[in-house]
Amino acid sequence: MIRFICVSVFLILFLILSIPIFLIEWLIGKFDRQKRDYSSLRIVQWGFKVILKITGVEATVIGEENIPDEPVLFVGNHRSFFDILLTYSRCRRLTGYVAKKEMEKIPLLSTWMHFVYCLFLDRENPREGLKSILQAIEQIQNGISICIFPEGTRNKGEELSMLPFKDGAFKIATRTNCAIIPISMNNTSAIFEDHLPKIKKVHVVIEYGKPIYPNDLEKEEKRHIGAYVQEIIRTTIQKNAKIV
Repeated sequence: MIRFICVSVFLILFLILSIPIFLIEWLIGKFDRQKRDYSSLRIVQWGFKVILKITGVEATVIGEENIPDEPVLFVGNHRSFFDILLTYSRCRRLTGYVAKKEMEKIPLLSTWMHFVYCLFLDRENPREGLKSILQAIEQIQNGISICIFPEGTRNKGEELSMLPFKDGAFKIATRTNCAIIPISMNNTSAIFEDHLPKIKKVHVVIEYGKPIYPNDLEKEEKRHIGAYVQEIIRTTIQKNAKIV
């Protein structure tokens, strides 16, 4: 419970103390947008790293060398709020995460999310959902990576299970032929979700798969690209369950 309190206090202070930083970042952006983008990225990453330090989480990371130095589509399984902190804190390039629309209503947090190119997906409105996918395609074309969890929500089932992947997410890659990087995560729900509201010090495994370029796939693989990528992640989390 102490870790939960410490994380909550840090998050509240971080957001409140960010208010003058927003102005500074806005001014920097007026003169050098790229400098503002990367300073915002590093500030948010610093905050996430502090939170992860408080939780005491130990992460085994495999395959980071598989990520090319170009805009990519990160695709991962999703069982915990901490999936975002664990992966975003490791991004080398500008990367926008696709989040649920409700998060846009959270004061200060949503400001940071806009600064770091997050997109807000309305899961109840297909037309708005398509608009978010088109925005993600545009971001890839502008050199910004995208991370999405195609299950559409956190999977609350058993550890090695996954919800079906939603195919719409993969249009981001098929329309741009950017590399898809599968992210397979084990044991992340053990940090928090398995025993709310306690935060526990646990060991997690994150593996980045080899890049998948849609145009290099066989016709059937490309037609069912969501299932193809999901099977890679499923096989990987089953393999890595032995080292958690």
